[in-house]
Amino acid sequence: MGTMRLPVVIVAAFLGLAQARPAGVRIYVIDVEGGGATLVIAPSGQSMLIDSGSPGPAAERDSKRIADAMQAAGLTKINYLFTTHYDGDHVGGAPAANAVAHFDRFFDHGEMDPKWEQNATGGARWDAYIAIATGKRTIVNAGETIPLAGVRVDVVASHGSVIGTPINGGGAKNAFCNPADVKPPNTTENSQSTGVLVSYRGFTFLDVGDLTWDKETDLACPVNKLGRVSLLLATHHGFFNDQSGAPALLWAIQPQVVIANNGPRKGMAANAYERIQKIKGLEGLWQSHLALATDAAHNTSDDMIANPEASADCKGHWIRVDVGSNRSYTVTNGRNNFSRTYHVR
Repeated sequence: MGTMRLPVVIVAAFLGLAQARPAGVRIYVIDVEGGGATLVIAPSGQSMLIDSGSPGPAAERDSKRIADAMQAAGLTKINYLFTTHYDGDHVGGAPAANAVAHFDRFFDHGEMDPKWEQNATGGARWDAYIAIATGKRTIVNAGETIPLAGVRVDVVASHGSVIGTPINGGGAKNAFCNPADVKPPNTTENSQSTGVLVSYRGFTFLDVGDLTWDKETDLACPVNKLGRVSLLLATHHGFFNDQSGAPALLWAIQPQVVIANNGPRKGMAANAYERIQKIKGLEGLWQSHLALATDAAHNTSDDMIANPEASADCKGHWIRVDVGSNRSYTVTNGRNNFSRTYHVR
């Protein structure tokens, strides 16, 4: 009997999947200079990009950086695009990202608010997203899950609502719920952000996009609905303009490590840095960029900053997280290969 030969396309697809399959979970926080683009790769080899960077001239830059992360991960495509919300720096790069990632499915919080569609820029951005997502799109609600094989992905907020039932061991009364810290309801698109908690063998990663202070408080008060978190992507690029970063949530979930996907002059102001440093048990703060609007005392260690330059000279280095099956994870700076390993509490 002759040896069966698989078609070249099938062999190539199999090899591509084998290369993409890490031992555990791999996460790339891609530098899109103050926007959002985070690549999550499950042990199964399935992958999901959370947000896709900015539109216009920046889209070429951001899609190239997404492609670079894919190449580093051994991926030839990304299965899902998960869009937290429709601000330009989170969804504007979707068409360009799709051209390099070839997404199979799209997940989002639902229709764009009419007030954004009436704005010429917002409407054009929405139309461009719908053009690539139609027929492949799933609207998700708080309390649902995303079917990324090998990990659990819980939707914790979407379209202005948050989960009602605690997850991840949450449910304890939150001592950080201070009436003085309450802010009025936010009416921007940021308040509609869809956020996820990714869980794998005790490790948890929280990314809630630009979810606003009031919605963060809903997740935290009167009880902490999320339990403790291993890794937090600092909300709104490091609490930009204090629209996010409610202490009631930040201090209750006690992230072991925080990564800020900030820009050179976007997010990570001095008060944001100080708030993060008050997290009980914090073991590491990593930044996509040196925060140029503040001083050295309000930036993390140089080894843990991926891009120390201003935008004009930025090389676009990523921060990578490798999560093992032994309740440990390693964070690596793509600029200098500096890494640090943490053990899940």
